[in-house]
Amino acid sequence: MLDTQIQPEAWKETISRVREQIAEVIVGQQEVVEQMLWCIFAGGHALLEGIPGLGKTMLVRTIADTLDLSFSRIQFTPDLMPSDITGTQVISFGRQGETSMSFQRGPLFSSIVLADEINRATPKTQSALLEAMQEKTVTVGSETHVLPKPFFVLATQNPLENEGTYPLPEAQLDRFLLKILVPYPGSEELKEIVRRTTTNRQPEVRKQAGAAELLEIQQGAREVLVADEVLDYAARLLMMTHPEEATAPEGIKKYVRFGSGPRGIQSIISAGKVRAVCQGRMHLSTGDIHAVAVPALRHRIFLNFEGQAMGITTDQVIREMLERTEAQG
Repeated sequence: MLDTQIQPEAWKETISRVREQIAEVIVGQQEVVEQMLWCIFAGGHALLEGIPGLGKTMLVRTIADTLDLSFSRIQFTPDLMPSDITGTQVISFGRQGETSMSFQRGPLFSSIVLADEINRATPKTQSALLEAMQEKTVTVGSETHVLPKPFFVLATQNPLENEGTYPLPEAQLDRFLLKILVPYPGSEELKEIVRRTTTNRQPEVRKQAGAAELLEIQQGAREVLVADEVLDYAARLLMMTHPEEATAPEGIKKYVRFGSGPRGIQSIISAGKVRAVCQGRMHLSTGDIHAVAVPALRHRIFLNFEGQAMGITTDQVIREMLERTEAQG
């Protein structure tokens, strides 16, 4: 059992240092950074969606450097094969001509893996990544290799381009703890980006925590208390994502084809617990649930044809649902 009488303030301070270090490199995007920290300290994977050039790759690399974790970047393309990311068996020749097989590790064997433009890979390669995300292992031939601990897949995808892409299947989307939308910066942020990137003075990323501290906070976040009424609130929220539920709001019944599965509430509670730790609390509140509900559910709710034709977004129906639950108390 962790000493919850002392640790929360230390954990809050560690996360605050990490946040401040990231802000020295990344301009703006406070909400994106915060959601990334929820995801990492909850031990989950994140899917970042935004147009090219918004700093998604720089953000992931900065997080890896700030936490002093090994980092690898995989540029996903249609011709990328599973062995290109997992690794492969190679033949080694000895001095006497004898041969032996050895495993050459691929880029998946890093603590933070940036899967850039993940939806450009074929389903075969995505299935290899899916095993790594779910089981934290890589299977090559008859051998299974354990990935480093901690291990995160932080994936990006471009919402504008559909040519040459393979939409992620629902099973793989469900493995991402949060889906984070990266917005376009404002004019002041654009000017600051130019100031930071067009001179020789580049900000230095300093380590603010290590793998041991990260794993300690992950374990500590799991100790955050969840009252029965708060858990009931989260369960009621998840049930409302299903259009056949009597309590579902009108927008869900009219525009949603399928609601969220059980991983939706698991993600809400896990990310909500980290948000509580970020504020130095060891109990989950309904405010935490409201804060994490949109990024935890937006990729787990699927619109029907009418919803897509009307240009409805999952964020809209989730916010309608949150308003309904808040009104009901």
